[in-house]
Amino acid sequence: MSKAIINANRSRGVINRNIYGHFAEHLGRCIYGGLYAGGQSGIPSENGMRPDVVRALRAMGVPVLRWPGGCFADTYHWRDGVGPRHTRRKIVNTNWGGVTEDNSFGTHEFLELCRQLECEPYISGNVGSGTVQEFSDWVEYCNMGGLSPMADLRRANGREDPWHVRYWGIGNEAWGCGGNMRPEFYADLCRQYATYLRSYDSAHPLCRIASGANADDYHWTKVLMERAGEFVDAVSMHYYTVPGDWTHKGSATEFDRGAYFTTLQKALRLDELIENHTRIIRQYQGGRRVGLVVDEWGTWFDVEPGTNPGFLYQQNTMRDALVAAVSLNIFNNHCDSVVMANIAQIVNVLQAVILTEGDRMLLTPTYHVFEMYRKHQDARQLESYVETSLIGETEEGRVPNLHISASQGPDGTVLITAANLDDAQGAVLDCSLAGMGRVESVAGRVLSGGANAHNTFEAPETVRPVPLENIEQTADGFKVALPSCCVAAFEVRPG
Repeated sequence: MSKAIINANRSRGVINRNIYGHFAEHLGRCIYGGLYAGGQSGIPSENGMRPDVVRALRAMGVPVLRWPGGCFADTYHWRDGVGPRHTRRKIVNTNWGGVTEDNSFGTHEFLELCRQLECEPYISGNVGSGTVQEFSDWVEYCNMGGLSPMADLRRANGREDPWHVRYWGIGNEAWGCGGNMRPEFYADLCRQYATYLRSYDSAHPLCRIASGANADDYHWTKVLMERAGEFVDAVSMHYYTVPGDWTHKGSATEFDRGAYFTTLQKALRLDELIENHTRIIRQYQGGRRVGLVVDEWGTWFDVEPGTNPGFLYQQNTMRDALVAAVSLNIFNNHCDSVVMANIAQIVNVLQAVILTEGDRMLLTPTYHVFEMYRKHQDARQLESYVETSLIGETEEGRVPNLHISASQGPDGTVLITAANLDDAQGAVLDCSLAGMGRVESVAGRVLSGGANAHNTFEAPETVRPVPLENIEQTADGFKVALPSCCVAAFEVRPG
C-alpha cells in the first residue's frame, strides 16, 4: 500500500490554465485536413473549421493555441495569408515535407479557429527570415483599434474590430531552425524586436515571449536573461521525450519494456529542467516576474510506416498517456514558475490529442488525460506527496511507480490526478487530505490498458476513461486499488 498526502494548507499558487495549452503548426495534416477543412470534398466545415474536431477540443478544454510554428514560423510571412484566398501567394513548406501551401489558412482563419475553440491565440513571429517592421505590422494588424495603415488593411480584409492578441513569441528555436544563432546575437535581436512590439490598448497588454533554450542549454537562458530579460515577459523552453536517438527514435506502438521505462524516465526529467531554468530566470529577473513557457513538449517517435516522413504522424498509446500525465503533474507542481505549456501537436502530428483520416476522427489516450485533468485549470495547487518504489528494467532507467498532483477549485472540490507507471503491477493508494475537514464524497475515473494499447479508426474506444469502482472512503480521505499502467483522476468534495 502506498500512502499519499494532500495538504490543503500549502500551495505554490494558482495553476495557470495556459499550462494546458496546445500547438498547431503548418506541418503535415495538422492544419489542412486536421483542424481546417477549407472546402475539401466530403469533409463538413463551419467557417472553414472541422466541427467534429472543434467540438471535441472544446470538450477537452483548450485554453491557448500556439501558431503557425515551430520551424515554419520563421519562414512564414503573414501578408501571404491575408486577403482574398484566390490572391494569396503559394509557397513551398521547406521545413516539413516540401508540400505546396496555398495559404488559405492564415491570420483570420487562425483567429476564427480560436474563437470557435474559445481559447487565447499565441502567435509566433518570424525573426529568422523576417524583419522588425514585418513583425510590428502584424501586431498592429491584429491589435490596433484606431486609424492606421495596418488597421485599415484589416478592415479592408473584412475585420472591423481588433482581436487583441496578447501572446507573441519572438521567433522560434533561434538556436536551431529559427536561425542557428548564438545566444548573444539572439538576445540583442530579442531586445530590438521587443521594443517594436507595442501594446495598442492599455487594457490588453502584450505578453512578449523570448525564444528560449533547447532542453538543458542553461547557458542560453543565462545569456538571454542577462541581456534581454528586462524586455520580455516570459522565456520559452523546448523539451521532447525521445526514447532512442534522433536518427532512430523508436516505434510509437512496437516497443519493449526497456523503451517503455526509458521513455518515462526521460519524461520525468522535465522536473529537473524546470527547476534549473527557473533558478536562472529568477536570478536575473530583478523586481519583475519573468515566467517560463514550455511551448513545445511531448513524445517524438518514428513516423508511422508508409507515411510522409516530413509529416511526423505517429500513433498514441497508453505510454503517451503516462508521459502526458507526469508532464502535467510536473507543470502543476511548478505553477509558481511555469505560466504556459503547449503540447506538440494538437492534431495528426507527434503526440496529438486527435487523429483524423478523411472525414473520420478519433480521440487518443493523450486526449483523455487532458480531459481528465481539465479542472486543474485556474485551480489552487496543493502540496502533495506519495510513497513510491522504484521500478524498471535497468538501474539507469528506473522510475517511481506513482506520480501525483492535486488542486482545489473555487467550489472547494479537490482534484487529485495520479499515474501508476508500473506496467505489470497494480497499486493500492491510501490518500489522506489535510486541512479541508470532513470528506463528503469521492468519485474517480481511470484510463488504463497495456502500455502499447491505442485507439484506431476501426476500434476508436479501445482506450477510454471509465468510472473507478470500489473507492473506500476513510476518515480523512480514501483508499483505492489502481490497475497497472493507468492514469486516474479523483474529485473529492468536502463536507
